[in-house]
This record gives sequence, C-alpha cells and structure tokens, in this order.
Amino acid sequence: MIKRPFGWTNVEVPVIGQGTWMIEGDPDREKRAVETLRLGLDLGLTHIDTAEMYGEGRVEQLVAEAIVGRRDEVFLASKVLPSNASYEGTLKACESSLRRLRTDRLDLYMLHWTGRHPVEETMRAMEKLIERGLIRFAGVSNFDVEELQGAADSLEDQRLACDQVLYHLEDRGIELRLLPQCTQEQIAIVSYSPFGHGKFPGVHNAGGRLLAEIAERHGRTPRQVALNFLTRHPNVFAIPKTTHPDRVKENAGAVGWKLSAQEIDAIDRAFPAPAFVTALGTL
Repeated sequence: MIKRPFGWTNVEVPVIGQGTWMIEGDPDREKRAVETLRLGLDLGLTHIDTAEMYGEGRVEQLVAEAIVGRRDEVFLASKVLPSNASYEGTLKACESSLRRLRTDRLDLYMLHWTGRHPVEETMRAMEKLIERGLIRFAGVSNFDVEELQGAADSLEDQRLACDQVLYHLEDRGIELRLLPQCTQEQIAIVSYSPFGHGKFPGVHNAGGRLLAEIAERHGRTPRQVALNFLTRHPNVFAIPKTTHPDRVKENAGAVGWKLSAQEIDAIDRAFPAPAFVTALGTL
C-alpha cells in the first residue's frame, strides 16, 4: 500500500485506510467485520477510523478486537461527539474511547462536527490530551473553511492535522475552497464515503460506463478507478468502509498505478466539480 505524509505531521499514512461506520450488528456480521479489518491490515490499510458515535461505542470495541497484538502497526483515529465536546466532556470521551479500544493512545482524535459547545473548549481539551500523551494529533470532521479556520485559531501550541469530509465523484464540493485551503495549511483531507453512500454510478449512466471502460483498460474495477481519481491529489486520503473481504482487497488495489491525463480529463468532465475549480489532474 502506498503511503504519503499526513499533512504537516509528516507521518507516513496509507493513502487508502478503513472506515468503520455501521459495521456492528448480529454476531456473524461483527465477526466478518473484524476479519475484514484484519485482512485490511495485512494488505497495508493500517489507517483505521472509528468514532464513539458508531454503534454507541460498540464499533470501537470491534476495532479493539481487530487490532489486538498489532496496535503499533495502526494509525488509529476516533472522534468525539459534539454533544460531549465541552472541555471536560472531551477529556472524558477520549478516555472512554481509549478503554473501549484497549489502547493507551490515539494517533488522531477529531471533533465529529460542530455543535453547541464552543470549539475553543474542544481544542483546549485536544491540547491537554496531546500534552498527556493520550493523542498524537488533533483534527476535525465535516468542517467547512470558516469552521476550520476557527478551530485552527483556537489552538495555542498545536496545529490541526486533518479535516475528514464527504468526498466522492458526485460530490466534489471540497475542491472549490476547502481542499486548496487545507493544502496551503498542510492539513490532510480524509475522504469518507468515497463511493457515495451506496449510490456508486453503474453502467446505466454515461459516467458509470466511462469508469467501466477505463477500468477494463487497466485491468481494474470501476471502484478502483474512482478511488484512484479521488486520491491523486497528494493531500487526500480515503477511508472506504466494508465488511466484505473481497471488497477490502479491491480497495487495496486502487492505488499504486496511474490514470492517464486523458482519462483524468474524461472523468472530470463526466463528474464535474463545482464551477471555478481547476481539475486536480493538473496539480
């Protein structure tokens, strides 16, 4: 698996990681989810993202099962709910996540989205957690440019490491302002739901047929083409979620090869970014 520096941190993180939203359920589903996460680790997808919200903590417990004995291999991320994101609440939420994950530290801890608690309180808690060695880096999720700047300005001795956002072929809005801003500030962008919440384009439309044609030329799949396209920018990482071993193998094969300039241009036209955004293929 190809790795690249995670923003200003310069920590080498896999371009493709593993999301964990809604992997909980009946015992068979959870067993398969844990096995899939372990297979992903074997394939080099060592960035695992979770959150206290997922399954009300159950997913963090499943992640703990998946990484037992392998913690040092993993770039482990979790998130605090906005409702818990007061100063004291953030500290307590992180400690609870650590207990469920059965680890002594997180590599990345994020505010899941903005809420009623002032972001200054949350960021002050993030700095305290870093000082205590409970987390390495602080980040945010679902923040726009203005919210991101507010969080960054609230940090006194630390810097934001990432903004985790929705980003897929049919929702490229971050390319208008957020991605350029994060690139300038060396804040990593982490794409969740890179296949579009289960609505990945199929051969019933022109865009889906284009992806299939490009995939055939490269001996890949349409999903691999999409992930390759989304992560071609050096500041973008992706965390697709799956509980299926075949799908995690597919995700792992999405990078390490290149789309041609003509193919990038064709995808860019088929799935246009918002107005005034220059195609990332030229960057």
